[in-house]
Amino acid sequence: MPRPDGWDDDADADVPFRPMSISEMLDGSIAGIRRRPRTALGVALAFSAVTQVASSVAAYFFIGNEARDEVTPGLLLRSFGAQMTLAVMGLVLSAYGILVLSGLLAPILGRELVGLPIAPRQAWRDARPRLGRLAGTAAVVLLVPLAAMVAPIIPFILLVASNAHPALGALAAVVGFPVGIALMVWSYILLVLAVPAVVLERATVGGALRRARALSKGRWFRTCGTLLLAILITVFMGFFALRIPFLVIQLIFFGLGSDGGSTVGALAVDTAGRIISWAVVLPFDAGVIALLYMDRRMRREGLDLDLRTRGRSAAAVAAAGSGRDGSDVSGGSDSSDGDGEGPTDGGDGEGFIDLWRPRPVGAWQGTGSEAGARR
Repeated sequence: MPRPDGWDDDADADVPFRPMSISEMLDGSIAGIRRRPRTALGVALAFSAVTQVASSVAAYFFIGNEARDEVTPGLLLRSFGAQMTLAVMGLVLSAYGILVLSGLLAPILGRELVGLPIAPRQAWRDARPRLGRLAGTAAVVLLVPLAAMVAPIIPFILLVASNAHPALGALAAVVGFPVGIALMVWSYILLVLAVPAVVLERATVGGALRRARALSKGRWFRTCGTLLLAILITVFMGFFALRIPFLVIQLIFFGLGSDGGSTVGALAVDTAGRIISWAVVLPFDAGVIALLYMDRRMRREGLDLDLRTRGRSAAAVAAAGSGRDGSDVSGGSDSSDGDGEGPTDGGDGEGFIDLWRPRPVGAWQGTGSEAGARR
């Protein structure tokens, strides 16, 4: 980890202060959760509990009264649409939770990256001024890919609704679904870095989206590969590894019985397993997104080299930044965050945020070979 008394790009650090490899980003995400478990896991646990409990209750009552007595293949087929709807809604809500968490974890990982101390509740104070924009940016980043996926499928839906010739419907499906999925993935990767940017750069929603497109330029495939690997780890841990103990408990205590009491008990155990497993894996995905943003800032804009030229340590640069804005910090109404922490917290927060504000174009100009190697 970079030390407050000087720059340190030790390769063995949890989050090295230099462009990172994919494995370093995955390890760094876990390190961020480990250093601030209450912040990372607490928010994820609350979000996961609401999502999974609502999903379980809806699933129980969607199937109907007869399913509580006997589950037959015919009933499962009739309820397939409802089950798929619930599954898609659960995935969308989980994706939204990951995006919001990536914005909340960005200050933690950012301070870890540059070697600044992480005081209790400091991450909350860093993120709180942008919670509204964070929620809005996460919604846009999620809704734009969903709209991009649905648009090519609309002809298929219209053909099916109008009872058109089956061949036309099949052709529309063969073309529409792959194109929709490709557009969804492309637009999500293009915009996902906007979520950390809106918190660390204090950008507007539109400004954060433009920053995401600029940072993703030329490295779409690397970003996609990193997120794909993180998702594969998430799916394996969330759907299998972390849920095995709960499945064993479910089989031991409730077996395969279909009576009402057994159904409710088994569903409760399964819900608890999903809450705990997703509360663990959601922050991991969120941390990877935040570290991808920081890696792109260093590779594309030379953030690490720029900070080295501005001071002997991140703490010194942050102190200079807060001192420059000292009249606003100490004399304005924002000198204290209302938590009784005192004005120094606001100054530290402003100095830290100043590290991440984009520098003018040309502030860092590497040689051609150096810039190319970093990108």
